[in-house]
Amino acid sequence: MFSVTVRDSMMVAHSLRGEVFGPAQRLHGATYVVDVTFRVAELDADGLVVDIGRASQALRAVMGGLSYRNLDEDPSLSGVNTTTERLAQVVADRMADRLTSGELGVAAGRVSAIAVTLRESHVAWASYERAP
Repeated sequence: MFSVTVRDSMMVAHSLRGEVFGPAQRLHGATYVVDVTFRVAELDADGLVVDIGRASQALRAVMGGLSYRNLDEDPSLSGVNTTTERLAQVVADRMADRLTSGELGVAAGRVSAIAVTLRESHVAWASYERAP
């Protein structure tokens, strides 16, 4: 299995619903380093998994839709408890949409998995993996 990973970051504000979250139930900020990994069984004729430049642009666009926002006010996240785990899924789903639309080039059609990891700090992170 081959993989390519691109990285970006985002800063958000949000609150988490549920007693289990203690003080994080109040509005607070979070900064994430976001890694998106694309996996293929075989490289294309040019030796690529996906075009790294296009993958980076797509991730930047996805981050632009989330960064510097209060996620509690985002209509697309209405009813979603924006835990790190759930945000990893949101990013993966949005990247999968861009992949299947052809935004990452023709080689992207062979991608078998997209894995997203959101790092809250050097000691805590969460991931989500899905098929495109």
